Amino acid sequence: MANSFYEKVEINPVIAAAGSIEKLEEALVSPCEIIFLLTGSIFNLKNLVEKCKKHDKSVYIHIDLLDGFSRDIVALRYISENIKPDGIITTKSNLIKPAKELGLFTIQRLFMLDSLSLETGIKLITNTKPNAVEIMPGIMPKVTKILSSQAKVPIITGGLIIDKEDVIQSLKAGAIGISTSQNDIWYM
Repeated sequence: MANSFYEKVEINPVIAAAGSIEKLEEALVSPCEIIFLLTGSIFNLKNLVEKCKKHDKSVYIHIDLLDGFSRDIVALRYISENIKPDGIITTKSNLIKPAKELGLFTIQRLFMLDSLSLETGIKLITNTKPNAVEIMPGIMPKVTKILSSQAKVPIITGGLIIDKEDVIQSLKAGAIGISTSQNDIWYM
C-alpha cells in the first residue's frame, strides 16, 4: 500500500483535497492520482471510497472530519475492514500505530503555528513513525525543509496553496506532494 502512494505521488505530486461531495465529483475527473477525502459520514463513506476506486484514484480519508464515527481503534478497525480506504489522515497521534497495524497507510497532519509546534512535531513524528506527514499551512518552504531533513519522513504540504509558485516552492523545499482544494492547481 505504501508503494502505491509513493508511486502515485511521483507520477503527480498534486493531491486533490475534497471537502465536499461536489469537490469529490470534480476530483474524480481531475488528473490527480490521489484524493484526500475530507468529508463523509457513517452513512455515505463506503460509497464515496468505492466511487474513488472505480475512478482508479487512491483515497485517504481524514478520520477526524468524519461524522458518526468515534476517533478510536474500534472505528479504525471498522473503517479498515469494511470501508477499505488506501489510508487515513489524522491529527491524532495515538491512532497512527494502530492504523499501521491494521495495514492502513498513515498520514499525520500537523499544524505549524510557531517554533514550538515544529519542535513538538519532529518529536511526535519520531515517536509515531507515520508513513507520511502533512504540514499545514503548506506555504512555508523553510519549515518544510527543516521538517523534511530532521524528521526523515516524506512530507506533504497543504493549506493556503493557491498557485503554481506555492507548489514549486514546496517541492523544492523537500515535499513529495501538495494537497489542495484549488481545482486549477489539480490541472498543473
